[in-house]
Amino acid sequence: MKTKTMSITSGKGGVGKTTLVSNIALGLAAKGKKVLILDGDWGMANVDIFFGVRPSGHFLDVLKGQKTVREILCEVSPGIFLLPGGSGLPEVNGMNNFQRRALLDAVAELPHDFDWMLIDTAPGIADNVLYLNSAADSISVVITPDPASFADSYALIKVLHQKHKENRFSILCNQVRDEVDGFGLYRRFQEAVTRFLDVGLDFAGSVPMDPLLRRATQMQRLVLRQEPQSPSARAIANLCARIHMDEGRVEGKGSLQVFWQQVVGVA
Repeated sequence: MKTKTMSITSGKGGVGKTTLVSNIALGLAAKGKKVLILDGDWGMANVDIFFGVRPSGHFLDVLKGQKTVREILCEVSPGIFLLPGGSGLPEVNGMNNFQRRALLDAVAELPHDFDWMLIDTAPGIADNVLYLNSAADSISVVITPDPASFADSYALIKVLHQKHKENRFSILCNQVRDEVDGFGLYRRFQEAVTRFLDVGLDFAGSVPMDPLLRRATQMQRLVLRQEPQSPSARAIANLCARIHMDEGRVEGKGSLQVFWQQVVGVA
């Protein structure tokens, strides 16, 4: 069984990436999918907080040889497993060959029966963000109406296109008024990007500004669980339905092992 991998990324912080990753995982699990979340924001790893769990270890413990991947892998909800990032991890390009090999050997122990791996990347264009995105089967870029989000997401797409030859991206519009507003934001972004770059941008969907979502996030809860009938929860459920429907069309770049080989640069 081949695991589909999707990175959820952004040019700047504060666009709601981690909230979306956690809720999308919950939505996919509700459809019977087995989901692995990789908390790839290695400076500010916080997916565990949304699920109310305390990991027994982090990736740094694996790199130091203190724990195995299976020891830090935790089931945070039925059908959802988390690989906790932890802060203080070395940049991927800062790893020596021994650390890279240790990481590959460690992740080889991961179960192979996941339907999806969702990768919550750090914002920006640091090397480990670029490696995680370019290794994923599909890249979802989260944008908001904030002009800084526009500019920084354009920069991220440009670097991924020019340095890593990525030419297809999904655009997820967050913190918009409604679906019409979200699609309008996508069209404006698409026009700005494709004027200068030869890339394809697909509309993944949008999630509205919703006080119930903000409150759930402040309480470190998942809106799909807390307020399933809220506008944002319904929008996220629609996103999950679209991901589920398009699953067969996602062109895989290889197995999870191939993903990790690309991340550490030994492919």
